[in-house]
Amino acid sequence: MFTEMLTFLRQFGAMGLAGLALATPLMATAAPAAFDVVPLGVEGGVVEGSTSAWYITRKGQEQGLACDAGTLVPGIRAAIAKGGFSAGTPASEVLHRRIGAYLITHPHLDHVAGLVMASPDDSAKPILALPEVNAALAADYFNWSAWPNMGDRGKPPLLKRYRYEDLAAGGDPVPVAETGLTVTAYPLSHGGALSTAFLIRAGDEAMLCMGDTGPDAVEYSVRLETLWQAVAPLVRAGRLRAIVIETSYPDPRKDSELFGHLTPSWLHKELNRLAVLAGGKDRLKGLPVVIGHIKPAIDGAGPVVATIARQLAEGEGPPVRYVIAEQGVGLHF
Repeated sequence: MFTEMLTFLRQFGAMGLAGLALATPLMATAAPAAFDVVPLGVEGGVVEGSTSAWYITRKGQEQGLACDAGTLVPGIRAAIAKGGFSAGTPASEVLHRRIGAYLITHPHLDHVAGLVMASPDDSAKPILALPEVNAALAADYFNWSAWPNMGDRGKPPLLKRYRYEDLAAGGDPVPVAETGLTVTAYPLSHGGALSTAFLIRAGDEAMLCMGDTGPDAVEYSVRLETLWQAVAPLVRAGRLRAIVIETSYPDPRKDSELFGHLTPSWLHKELNRLAVLAGGKDRLKGLPVVIGHIKPAIDGAGPVVATIARQLAEGEGPPVRYVIAEQGVGLHF
């Protein structure tokens, strides 16, 4: 995918793609970085091995969290190979010690498969999620039918590898294990299912790691509006360092076939709503917006990624800095 994206940028470089960037370990905001992010999985299904998962640490901390866990061990191995983790780092070191907790946005398979598969060899740690999400993990996966019960709730015997921690929607920031990070959960609407946006804080600095979501207008929801209201003060203060968000499909796509997802045009509309609440489009100038959950075609992700990248760059959204995430390539915000 990376080679295909480089080719795309060379082809369209003369068309003014100033707002688009590839994932690169050199990418950073003007201020000293507050967060390190390693994309462990960046795709929205179809194939295994790179579905949604983000490793996030507070700058200078060795232990972090995984925001979603559709892919774990394959993503960790890819990150070691590509420099997201130091060369020679054992994958087991990352899984067992550096991932101190999981934040799960929703229980769809492409967001939890890596967690389920790795659980027999994982270390003990908490899973932080909205109550409905934790309940689904216990009922639908760790139930001695789909998989042994690695949790501390549900059908006995309880192996208690994982400890469920329920988060109150929009509640006070909750410390996440020993990561030096806190989290607040905000519900999202995902085609009739509940998803989550996690506002992750490192001291006064913050970033958003968002699960799958449709636009409010299509979902008949105000959940994105509520989220944008919550983070607008951080944007105005220059404290929101990045937004990790999905763009599953290229334009054009019928609203009736979004299935709780975004396209470039809908992402532009939603970010414009955030800009209004934050005081104008210039408030979002240069804000990194990291794009994941692109749904690849069966014959390969490259053409889909190239189309979405072009549409993001050419659209009428605020002057953010779009970043097309690449599995294993670290980012700093």
